[in-house]
Amino acid sequence: MTTTTTMMKQPGGSPANGTLKALKEKLRATWMAGNYDYFSRYMEQSAVEFLDRIEVPAGSHLLDVACGSGQLALVAARRGVRVTGVDIASNSIEAARGRAEHEGLEARFDEGDAEELPYGDGSFDAVATLYGAMFAPRPEMVAAELARVTKPGGLIAMGNWNAEGFIGKMFKVISKFIAPPGMPSPVLWGDEETVRARFGDKVSDLRTTRVTYTFDYPFPPAEVVELFRRYYGPTNRGFASLSEGDQEGLSDELVKLWASHNTSASGRTRVPSEYLEVVGRRA
Repeated sequence: MTTTTTMMKQPGGSPANGTLKALKEKLRATWMAGNYDYFSRYMEQSAVEFLDRIEVPAGSHLLDVACGSGQLALVAARRGVRVTGVDIASNSIEAARGRAEHEGLEARFDEGDAEELPYGDGSFDAVATLYGAMFAPRPEMVAAELARVTKPGGLIAMGNWNAEGFIGKMFKVISKFIAPPGMPSPVLWGDEETVRARFGDKVSDLRTTRVTYTFDYPFPPAEVVELFRRYYGPTNRGFASLSEGDQEGLSDELVKLWASHNTSASGRTRVPSEYLEVVGRRA
């Protein structure tokens, strides 16, 4: 079995300074692999549902952190929200800009790091991230940055996969073949107590809700796994790091997992997965 090298950590689980630059470069390459713009088109309904619940008013200024190709930001822009998106992957930023231009939407997209956001204190009325900033390697810095760039009293919202939901189970299957990259588990952002500890007194009126999002693909589980393998950066890079035999083994296990949770009998794949929705106000 081929595995990645586990990196040294500081107390609290963050990467040591000597490895941070290399880790960041690896993460950027990971998220630029595949084609996240194509991959994420199948999940845009989750962005619609998320925005419906967090209620960002038209005319307010929203920052979408780890925005990908703009699936959350563009939905907000269509509703009259002033939008800025930021992501570590330059190809996703270019895709987001192209989509905004094609639709004639006013939206700004910047390349940047969720742990060092390139904006001044209190720049935004609302800051949100959907299945995005949870993958940054230093969660305490992410929490601090989300709060820093939000105006006092402004909205802070996250949607984070948790360990109990289907995606958490999928991550667990993948980790049997590919060693974790030496950083805190992303699904810790899906744990209520961990989220409250990370935000501390920086956020008030913090509310956490377990939400179910149903993946819905117009093709069977084997093609869903191929979609993840070809177009989703982490699984694209992960599969590429394995021997041919381990690639087949991981693919087989993932197909079985998707098939075992599929609620459709019509050739589609419909799999519900739970995530933690986090909503609060900048203190």
